[in-house]
Amino acid sequence: MRTPPATPRTDAAPATLARTLKNRHIQMIALGGAIGTGLFYGSAASIQLVGPGIILSYLIGGLMIYLIMRMLGEMSTQEPVSGAFSHFAYRYWGGFAGFLSGWNYWLLYVLVSMAELSVVGIYVNYWLPDFPAWASALAVLLSITALNLLNVRLYGESEFWLAFIKIAAIIGMIVLGLLLIFLGSDQKASGLSNLWAHGGFLPNGIHGLLLSLVVVMFSFGGTELIGITAGEADDPRRSIPRAINQVLWRILLFYVGALAVLVILYPWNQIGTQGSPFVLIFSNLGIPAAPDILNLVVLTAAISVYNSGMYSNGRMLYSLAQQGNAPRIFLRLSPRQVPWAGILFSSACTLVIVVINFLVPEGAFMRIMAVATAAAATTWMMIVLVHLRFRRAHDASKLHFLSPGFPWVNYLCAAFLVGLVALMTQLDDTRPAVYVLPVWLGVLYAGYRLRQQSSRATQDPPGS
Repeated sequence: MRTPPATPRTDAAPATLARTLKNRHIQMIALGGAIGTGLFYGSAASIQLVGPGIILSYLIGGLMIYLIMRMLGEMSTQEPVSGAFSHFAYRYWGGFAGFLSGWNYWLLYVLVSMAELSVVGIYVNYWLPDFPAWASALAVLLSITALNLLNVRLYGESEFWLAFIKIAAIIGMIVLGLLLIFLGSDQKASGLSNLWAHGGFLPNGIHGLLLSLVVVMFSFGGTELIGITAGEADDPRRSIPRAINQVLWRILLFYVGALAVLVILYPWNQIGTQGSPFVLIFSNLGIPAAPDILNLVVLTAAISVYNSGMYSNGRMLYSLAQQGNAPRIFLRLSPRQVPWAGILFSSACTLVIVVINFLVPEGAFMRIMAVATAAAATTWMMIVLVHLRFRRAHDASKLHFLSPGFPWVNYLCAAFLVGLVALMTQLDDTRPAVYVLPVWLGVLYAGYRLRQQSSRATQDPPGS
């Protein structure tokens, strides 16, 4: 077994993060990170690509993300640290791998946070048509940042209830939808025939199915939070496996179930992309209170994912600073053991979306979603590749939560992710993100080299 490199330095840290997240918090954080704008708003775009076959798209995407999360779960259960995959990349692959993983994930969640904030205004405008979208985004940004600065237990509690609202609403929507399907509704358009009556189950063929995966995979961004929470879980070897094992059936229930009801209730080719398709469909089905309730839910979902983004980014910058891959100021914790410097810096960067909403109120979501999907694919690829090195450094019989199918499942997931990025070149909205990706990786490499040079200059005395 290969001896892994030295662990990241932690001597500069004035304190450690508090292990106060309970199992119920982690369960809901795992859901809260994944159930958000991608499902409630972005699903409209994917339905236009694949039609009723959106059900199959989410099954394929859900299976792949579950396998990747099993790899992360194996590593996080064995070594429960807040840096998760960045820590593992640093420890088992080297300095640049840790640098790339950490900063790429930080950018990913800044982008996800921007995507969530970019649609907050759309949901608020459902009730207040003349209220500026940028003002809605700013209000959410300031309030959630303040919440995250208090303490991690408060974050966990707030995310528990925000996620609970989403889950309860989705279950309620599925139940109501099933009643309408089997008991009938006033709309002649509703019925099981919608699965095949408007061009077939896959009206755009296999090509449409493959293209829909680009939007679908954005919906699964955030499941990695399971690994991030390991550093603040009070019993990670019990709570992390439980959270990951429940991902698959939750995907089946919340994603596949909700979208199956959606495309049965209403013809897929009449589902627009303006506003949440869930809200629009229930409005058109003539249920008076449902649109307002669902709009409140999708607004809550966006705020919930943004809440998780602030949590994740503060911890990732803290971990990068432990490795020496970020400024030491991010090691600073508040008296309540919250990485306040990382949270404030991330929040300040997310302010860019307020400017974007002010300058370009239309179309911001799809532009940001495309870059976020490319960054997410990079994060997932790093998890897959680092897991290969992690397994080589450990005796599999001594691991607490073994990932299945090693190494063939790793190769399958890697091929899927390469294909996902290739598919992004086929859509006008996502093609620019593929061109941005190598530029971003080049920026990361240049930043790493500058950090190395700066570190050597600090350590070597003048004239040495």
